Amino acid sequence: MTAPPFILSPTSLTEFPAYWCERPELFAKIADGKNEEERALAVLRWFISTLKGQYTSRNESMGSEKKPLNPVLGELFYGYWPATAERGGKTTLVVEQVSHHPPITAYRIANEGKGVVLTGHNAQKTSFSGGSIIVKQVGHAVLTVRLPSGDAEEYLITLPRLRIDGLWYGSPYIELTDTSYIQSSSGWLSQIDYKGKGYFSGKSHSFKATVTPPAHLYRQPHVIEGTWHSISRDIRTGAIFHDVTTPKEEVTVAPIGEQGEWESRRLWNVVAKGIRDGDFDTAAKDKSRIENEQRQRRRDELSAGTKWELKHFKHIESCPTYERLGKLFSVNPPTEDGYDYLNNGPHT
Repeated sequence: MTAPPFILSPTSLTEFPAYWCERPELFAKIADGKNEEERALAVLRWFISTLKGQYTSRNESMGSEKKPLNPVLGELFYGYWPATAERGGKTTLVVEQVSHHPPITAYRIANEGKGVVLTGHNAQKTSFSGGSIIVKQVGHAVLTVRLPSGDAEEYLITLPRLRIDGLWYGSPYIELTDTSYIQSSSGWLSQIDYKGKGYFSGKSHSFKATVTPPAHLYRQPHVIEGTWHSISRDIRTGAIFHDVTTPKEEVTVAPIGEQGEWESRRLWNVVAKGIRDGDFDTAAKDKSRIENEQRQRRRDELSAGTKWELKHFKHIESCPTYERLGKLFSVNPPTEDGYDYLNNGPHT
């Protein structure tokens, strides 16, 4: 079953990894931490600052949460954030839709000049509960920071669950639930507990993050509380920890006329324009054309005994970084597959 255009966003899911870097200066600043503790806090600050774009931006721009366009297998999205004096070199983005059933998106964001690289993949499993849609995010991200010594520090990032409320009122919105983790190879662990608005109490988009040192360091943990779509504070000092009330920086993308046929904004151009203009008939027709071509491509591969070849990523059955760092905090599940980047993006 496919969604009708009037409940759709004009944006494909392949564009969503750009939200990880809407504040590229925070991404770059991770490398400036003078020690393991500073870097662990910088990673948490950057991560919390990505949540507003990932989970509330459609609400703000379109009045309510809309369903993103479901990417086709092999769909691509490329972009970058230009170099500045503050953040050093250019930050690049490579995204590929690596599976259609189930939909899985793999991505890589890199500021090579600062030595900060994020690689990950994401999928969703949905269920219904008490008038809400519950979305379990499947996948993880690995952040790698190149240190001045030449060594690398790694961070395993797990993903929060989503609850989509407001369906009965025709104005759906996303709330984050449960707990996600950021585990550093240095031993520092950030546990982020999401406490959204309930039926009778609670503040929307609330969270509490506890940053715990490795066992051999006898230090008090850092505790951060606030709302992830606005401001949070360090409970001990009262200082502002993160602030996303200032403008974000959109990713720079090549003009549609210069994009390849598999790149998102060219592929969905007619559909997206129809949705934005309210021309849902044109949007529906072109959306059906794209989906029918996708089905025919799979039938042709089946009859020929061939399989779609990924362009930028290689699937691995078990991610060794996930397993190694996950053991430090008893991650569940204990193993998870992954996608290795092939270092062949357009920016290389």
